[in-house]
Amino acid sequence: MEQVKVFYDRAGNTLTVWFGEPAEGFVAEETGEEVVLIKDRNGRVIGFERLNLTIPAPEQLRVTFEAVG
Repeated sequence: MEQVKVFYDRAGNTLTVWFGEPAEGFVAEETGEEVVLIKDRNGRVIGFERLNLTIPAPEQLRVTFEAVG
């Protein structure tokens, strides 16, 4: 079963989403729009981080997933 891991760091104002294993992260590439792509050794994107994200009430943060196709 595939997993998506979502972490919100209130102190750092970052939201990190993994659709691969975090331990496989090898390189991070900034997109220039406060988004960092996290890639494995093969250059495959396994996650991303959104910088400078402030959520007013993170204890009430809800994440919804929808499968298409």
